Amino acid sequence: MSSSTTLWYTEPAANWDEALPVGNGRIGGMIFGKVGDELIQLNEDSIWSGNFRSRNNPKAYPNLGRMREYINNGQLKLAEQLCLDAFCGSNENQRHYMPAGDLHIYQSVSDNCTDYSRMLELNTAVSTTSYTSNGINFIRTIFVSEPDEVMVISVKSDTPGTVSLSACLDGMDDYYDKNCAYDSNTILFTVSNGIPYAIAASCMAVNGKASVYANRLMVENADEALIILGIQTSWRTGDYENMAVRQVKAACRKGYEKLLKRHLDDYRPLFERCSLSLNDNSEGACEMPTDLRIKRMGEGGKDNKLMELYFNFSRYLMIAGSREGTLPLNLQGIWNKDMWPAWGCKYTININTEMNYWGAEICGLPECHMPLFDHIERMREHGRVTAREMYRCRGAVCHHNTDIWGDTAPQDKWLPGTLWPMGLAWLCLHIMEHYRFTQDKDFLAEKYDTMREAAEFFVDFLVENEDGCLVTSPSVSPENTYRTANGQEGTICKGPSMDSQILYELFTAIIDASEILGEDKAFAEKIRSIRERLPKPQIGKYGQIMEWAEDYDEVEPGHRHISQLFALYPADIITMRETPELAAAARKTIERRLEHGGGHTGWSRAWIINMWARLWDKDKVYENLTALIGHSTNPNMLDSHPPFQIDGNFGGGAGIAEALVQSCGGEIAILPAIPDEWESGTVRKLRARGGFEVSAAWEGGKFVKGRIYSSKGGVCRLYSKNPFTISCGGRLVNFEYTDNVYIFDTVPGGVYEIMP
Repeated sequence: MSSSTTLWYTEPAANWDEALPVGNGRIGGMIFGKVGDELIQLNEDSIWSGNFRSRNNPKAYPNLGRMREYINNGQLKLAEQLCLDAFCGSNENQRHYMPAGDLHIYQSVSDNCTDYSRMLELNTAVSTTSYTSNGINFIRTIFVSEPDEVMVISVKSDTPGTVSLSACLDGMDDYYDKNCAYDSNTILFTVSNGIPYAIAASCMAVNGKASVYANRLMVENADEALIILGIQTSWRTGDYENMAVRQVKAACRKGYEKLLKRHLDDYRPLFERCSLSLNDNSEGACEMPTDLRIKRMGEGGKDNKLMELYFNFSRYLMIAGSREGTLPLNLQGIWNKDMWPAWGCKYTININTEMNYWGAEICGLPECHMPLFDHIERMREHGRVTAREMYRCRGAVCHHNTDIWGDTAPQDKWLPGTLWPMGLAWLCLHIMEHYRFTQDKDFLAEKYDTMREAAEFFVDFLVENEDGCLVTSPSVSPENTYRTANGQEGTICKGPSMDSQILYELFTAIIDASEILGEDKAFAEKIRSIRERLPKPQIGKYGQIMEWAEDYDEVEPGHRHISQLFALYPADIITMRETPELAAAARKTIERRLEHGGGHTGWSRAWIINMWARLWDKDKVYENLTALIGHSTNPNMLDSHPPFQIDGNFGGGAGIAEALVQSCGGEIAILPAIPDEWESGTVRKLRARGGFEVSAAWEGGKFVKGRIYSSKGGVCRLYSKNPFTISCGGRLVNFEYTDNVYIFDTVPGGVYEIMP
């Protein structure tokens, strides 16, 4: 058992925040690890509350001019009243995510079991629960196979003929149509509420008897019991009942060992793409159960291996929750217990969905990024309708939420968030990020028109302000409220800083893609001219980056969103080397937020870690990573907003990677923000923009050696103030050294050794 790849506990989960997640991108399970009455809460990524419905408000465009007048005249309350009437969705809510049901497994065991342990092995994606009852050792093993699309549950003992159990499926709030025997070893559970679906489960016995009684699977006097479970929905197939049964039957024919091998052969190559090893400073605490290690860190204890585990867990969740052909990760990934979950468990795209994928490219999991691109295409069609019907604009647009159907109309009647037209624009930046890491021109060519439509909307939508700049109007700075000099409080505004920063990045992506692909040059030049008229980041009265076009005060100075620092991360408009004055103002912005209680939600703290990494502040990286794990992480290591929200896990993992390797501004920086507590360590195969892969080792906080692999060839720009030698195949490489940057040519497949 490894302290950096194993979550383990000495008691069953008392609640959902202690249960352990397994998944294959589509099917998810939360394992409680109970002894006599095991509970596995089930999810499937396409089980949502209903079909698509058109929600675009027909009052929007006739009132757009009046809305802009109210904003220009400072008539904030009138603007907000008009927003609630004319710019919210005609039905205020999109569809929401729902659980699939529960699997219960009952065994007759002693009330006084001993030697209890439950764990989740991240390097195999296998969960085990073991215990001793009446002198017999039992072990329950669970994994979800992507190749075979089923959940596999094995129950064994060390004494022949002692495994007896029953298992049944149960629905949420009694929403089910069938819960019955399908045949002699299979049960079928179906639901038609929302998106119809079916769960099939079969049982097998080794040297025992397997059967079905009513709606229960039964195994008697076996050496091993095997339960195979599959879920299919009408969102993917009209034949969802038969499909679920067929997949379960096919898996049963393979048997446990073959299923496990196929699972490991699929999972391990992804998990092993990159690795991190840090010195152990825990004074033996890394041998404690995971929940106690988290508690100890919250009380001030040091544990680098827990940080290492957190990094590995974020990658595990990516592989378990987002695979090619599945839906993208929502607010809870794929793991949700509630019929009416917090915030609908949708795709909130004013940061949360984007944060879910911050680590995909740098950690070498580009395949796991694909569900997001597929979903952008679903949004694109509806986004065209929203752009036309609400704003009379070309292109496509989405506001701050979307759902399984790619709904793009405004969500909620919530003034701080609803009327924000930047969601699709931000998501489309992930297209260019994927290209920059992979250098995949075919992908860029395929997705270029999607980015173009997102940009085309703003060609029509932007308006000129009193300074001659082009700005969004109406909009908001996500979820925040400002106070004017005369004491008015407002949300609706024109030209919030984040909007201009997102557009700068989107327009830059269009310009760069046009040049790379050698096409659409006229549109690129038009976009270039518009980009020049976007407002630039401004420094306000507190020395901070201004959040709004005017230097307003925040009603909540410690607000969880720090939208004006999009320019720092995930964008690289603000950098330490190119814009030091703005970088200092960004520092002041974060400090001011934290002084007033900011970082109080898990995802916000995770964003702050990435910002400190970009500011090369190793002490703040460590301080905030400690706070994230110690104060915003549940016992099962899932992020807490509260309640559970998975984006903090992915943002935190990305922040660790960003402290180790950065590739913003066209330059690679190795170990730019490693904390002093990370005294020694190694990192292997993190990805960098330009198609590079970076490995490094350090001792005493100092770089010892590194390696850069070039997948596509081209020029590599490596930032360092320290002298290096660079070699390839045993031969020194010629380089140019300018302004602390090593510039050298690489060849496809070349491996470049970096030595002090």
